[in-house]
Amino acid sequence: MNDRPVFRDVIGVLARWDDLGLTVVPRTGPEVSFPENLLVAGKPVPLFPARRAPLPVSSPAELQRTAARGWPAVEQEPLGEWTLRASAGFTRRANSVQTLGDPGLPLPEALDVVRDWYAARGLPAVLEVTTPGSPPELADELARLGAAEAPTMIRVAPLAGLVKLGSGHDRVRLSRTADAGWLSRYRRVTGDPEVERAAHQVLHGGPSVWFATVPGAPGQPPTAIGRCVIDGPWACFSAIEVDPPARRSGLASTVMAVLAARAAEEGATGAYLQVEVENTGAIALYDRLGFTTSHTYHYAGLPRR
Repeated sequence: MNDRPVFRDVIGVLARWDDLGLTVVPRTGPEVSFPENLLVAGKPVPLFPARRAPLPVSSPAELQRTAARGWPAVEQEPLGEWTLRASAGFTRRANSVQTLGDPGLPLPEALDVVRDWYAARGLPAVLEVTTPGSPPELADELARLGAAEAPTMIRVAPLAGLVKLGSGHDRVRLSRTADAGWLSRYRRVTGDPEVERAAHQVLHGGPSVWFATVPGAPGQPPTAIGRCVIDGPWACFSAIEVDPPARRSGLASTVMAVLAARAAEEGATGAYLQVEVENTGAIALYDRLGFTTSHTYHYAGLPRR
């Protein structure tokens, strides 16, 4: 009779280790949780070796819809093929109309519906205009009103190249939730409870969301953070933020590498991100990382009647 204990390996992301035990998110299948006394041994494993693959094929409209799923508004309502979005004012992306396709109404009537919908929520009426993707007559009308603002590029790159970035990957911690430390580094945190509730819902929304943290000194906010949403072949990178004194040390690349490896484990092959055209420093970084521009969009506020 063999009385030797039977051991089981669990390979994945250590998502939690506290008084309740450990939780590991494996490459496939559900999370695995167990008490600490059952842990016999553990060791770090290298980042997942993402396979080289061409960029996924997506039109600008398809990629914008993917981006919207990765940053889902608290409240959404269709207007024909458009989508009205509101989230207590947390970010323009989650409080604007995604104007892809036909609104199902003549343009003047559609814009009246937009004004009324946002006015009922105490929010300005803002539209997200994608080029190409939004109706050309909409762009012309909004240009006539002089309402354009925050021109933004959607930039894309093969995911495999990002996994090789940076060094010191073992410094990065991954989690399914943005804890108080992560949020303390996130620059969009406010003191308004309603906005904070909306922010929490938006940040944690999406098909498969991961938060990365590089811990800071004891009692201090994280040195760097990042967020990634995996949706089929695409991985969206956002909230890549580094403590100013630690910038230009490669931490942003390291955070992106660890998130990219996790996305590759879930089957993604392409990366995308959104960057405003005025953010020349970030654009230069993304140029070096191999990102190219897929398309552009901008926001436009409707004047009150």
